[in-house]
Amino acid sequence: MFKAMIKDILPNSVYIYTMSKRLIFALVFMGQFSLSGQVLGLLKYSGGGDWYANPTALENLSEFYNAATGAKTSVAPSELTLREVLSSGVSFLHATGHGRIVFDEEERQILNDFVLRGGFLHIDDNYGMKEFAENELDLCFPQAKKVNVASSHPIFNTLFKFDGLPKIHEHDNEQPKAIGYFIQGELVALLTVESDLGDGWEDVQVHNDPKEKRDKALKMGANLVHWAIVRH
Repeated sequence: MFKAMIKDILPNSVYIYTMSKRLIFALVFMGQFSLSGQVLGLLKYSGGGDWYANPTALENLSEFYNAATGAKTSVAPSELTLREVLSSGVSFLHATGHGRIVFDEEERQILNDFVLRGGFLHIDDNYGMKEFAENELDLCFPQAKKVNVASSHPIFNTLFKFDGLPKIHEHDNEQPKAIGYFIQGELVALLTVESDLGDGWEDVQVHNDPKEKRDKALKMGANLVHWAIVRH
């Protein structure tokens, strides 16, 4: 499905950021295993928010990323509670929805352990969850530095070049924000707001988004998946 699309967009949008030849060699060598082993998972959380809001999103993102990179990423066969995450093999954990998201103390510690073990967390505000999600992330990562991620950060250019988070759906007529949580200088969790990337990953008939917007959403999502690998 995405192979023809990739032929059109990849040559004009791949951006390789500066690194030493030695680091490039190391990434290529380790990446053969890492790219194949990456597993994406959907978080089933408590609080009343509709965690199931974008049921086709991760499968489409995985397919797109594989077409762009030649990787063999996959999606966990079912949604995951936080108590299942550490034993699931998932390395890219995604949550979305509208409204309230709540963790208990044990779940917060699990998320902290997840990122410290190399996992990456992405929460995409489908609308109405920013306040709750940001509060929970503050509690999950008390040791982290929270900042709006600069457009110069590699998440905006690991595969596809962006000047910042793309706008897929309109919410409150505000600019998209990428709120990042950094531990020891490394981005380990990201809350995307006023963008709605996940809606852009859905099957095309779900929202009937223009091709340009859907391409942007998938390309930005591919950057996030790729960052979850190369940040190591």
